[in-house]
Amino acid sequence: MAQVEITINSKNYRIACEDGQESRIASLAAMVDSHVKDLVEQIGQIGDTRLLVMASLLIADELVDLREIEREVSSEGGAAVPGDGEEKIVSALNAMAGRIESIADQLERA
Repeated sequence: MAQVEITINSKNYRIACEDGQESRIASLAAMVDSHVKDLVEQIGQIGDTRLLVMASLLIADELVDLREIEREVSSEGGAAVPGDGEEKIVSALNAMAGRIESIADQLERA
């Protein structure tokens, strides 16, 4: 079993993973770190646990939105109109940005 060192919110973590998966884990950690950095910029350092929970919720929200888009595109028999799937992705990303801003506002008031 391999191990990889990742950095999230300027803190190092050693993570065990299957051999050959080190670069994937590092890439996933970079994605999480990016979300945490965005949150820190918006609301400041509110504690590692809260930041990681919020980042996890944002990532889960993105995943659900992408699954819904995939389901819609699949039910239409593929991309019925060129660019139609792209418009849905842009719309989903805009909706996510609005939710992120809403969460940030709520945390600032907390």
